[in-house]
Amino acid sequence: MTPAAGKKLRPQTGPRDRSGRWADTLLLCGAFLGLGMGIAVLGPTFKEVAVNVNRNLSDISYIFAGRSLGYLGGSLVGGLLFDHMDHHLLIGISTLMTALGLYAIPWCTKTPLLMALMALIGLSMGILDTGGNLLILMTWGERVGPYMQALHFSFALGAFLTPILAKPLLGGLQKVMVGVWAGAGGNRSETGAWSRVQAAALSLSPFVWTYLIIASFVLLISVSFLVIYLRSRPDHGGPGPSSPESPFARHHSVLMCLLSLFFFCYVGAEVAYGSYIFTFAKDFADMDDNQAAGLNSLFWGTFAAVRGLAIFFAACLLPGTMILLSVVGCTVASLALAFYHTDRTVLWLGTGLYGASMATTFPSGITWVKQYTATTGRGAALFVFGAALGEMVVPATVGFLQGAESNGGHPVLMLTVLAASAATAVLFPVMYKLATAISRPAKARGEDQTALLGSRADEDGEEDDGEWNEADFEVIEMSDVRDEAGKPTAKAKGQPSPEHPLLPPIAYLGGSPKKKLLLLEREKND
Repeated sequence: MTPAAGKKLRPQTGPRDRSGRWADTLLLCGAFLGLGMGIAVLGPTFKEVAVNVNRNLSDISYIFAGRSLGYLGGSLVGGLLFDHMDHHLLIGISTLMTALGLYAIPWCTKTPLLMALMALIGLSMGILDTGGNLLILMTWGERVGPYMQALHFSFALGAFLTPILAKPLLGGLQKVMVGVWAGAGGNRSETGAWSRVQAAALSLSPFVWTYLIIASFVLLISVSFLVIYLRSRPDHGGPGPSSPESPFARHHSVLMCLLSLFFFCYVGAEVAYGSYIFTFAKDFADMDDNQAAGLNSLFWGTFAAVRGLAIFFAACLLPGTMILLSVVGCTVASLALAFYHTDRTVLWLGTGLYGASMATTFPSGITWVKQYTATTGRGAALFVFGAALGEMVVPATVGFLQGAESNGGHPVLMLTVLAASAATAVLFPVMYKLATAISRPAKARGEDQTALLGSRADEDGEEDDGEWNEADFEVIEMSDVRDEAGKPTAKAKGQPSPEHPLLPPIAYLGGSPKKKLLLLEREKND
């Protein structure tokens, strides 16, 4: 056994290290707030984007597919780059790309250029998603639970606030500013530079201001990450994908593939439900526009609220417990929605329960898998790719089937949600069984037992493990090792005698612990 094998490496805990962790965490939460805003801003501004390029809404709907394809590529590229370059530099570059793309959209008047910009933004967002999840895992290790929930709550908060920022807030604010500026002397013939700046600022529409504000916020986050990289560059070694506290599981690839499939079903159902519940409520429950919009807001509102509460839940609940509660809640809600989808009361209650149950699944899944196997850039790229693929494929499939079944058809949305809940309810026990079956032998023994038994202990079987207890260790510690002249020396607590430098390694004596003790006694008698 090498000296490194007897130690358990832990991250530094000095004051500077703690301040660095908090700085990384706050900046990552800011980056994910910008990520949520950048993804959600296209919805409420879609009409203005179409007017800019002089196209109908139906003619540019493919820009969503372009962004999704870029996101898929970014999730894979980000995972590979994360293992080979500085993490702060990677996230700084990805947020910089996002900010530049958001700055350019309001001024884009060509359809091909708009398509390229959306693909670029999707690529940078995919890199940020993968890199951000990995960096928060590396920053906090086994204590990552609350911080992972805070990271994804920031994303949900950004997506929730953007529609409010884009239309009512900025539109009303611009009217107030125009009135104030006109009353303060806007009619005077001013020729100064400040007057021209005021006039130019007030001439911009709320659509333009929305993109400028979001892009400026993301740019500020990007500059902060790049400054951290430049200041800490001499201290950086090679980037490591995971700490020694999280070894690779024997079936690491299988576990990551199953988690990718799990996220495919979960994220696909989440995006499909949030996208089509408005239309579904009008077609199947005869709701008007205001009621359907309220139902849609209920889903995203409970989703964001429970993600915020999960920051505190994660401090006292294990990730596996949170996933189990989420899976059970999604299954109950989807069953009720599938069988009673025309009942308005069930639709309201089921939507609220479904949004709340889905809130913690993704961050808890990433935290959970970290307990059983190392999460490298490639592994994170795999499950983020699965989530992005589900986000693109499942809503498109639901939309196609709803169009095919429009004449008195089936509740495709609710059946899809039920199928996704059933799939996740089956996948999680399989992943849990696989992960615990791999990890249980390594965690069953303490550090002292592992150090004494070595690698040979694993070969002796479960019968020997059951016989080895604390009393056996006390017997070894109380045994006296005699020298060649028969004189007793110090107790064998790792202190060698002059004639006998080291106690014979117990791991190589063979047999069960009791047999090993008998061999020790025979050596003493000889």
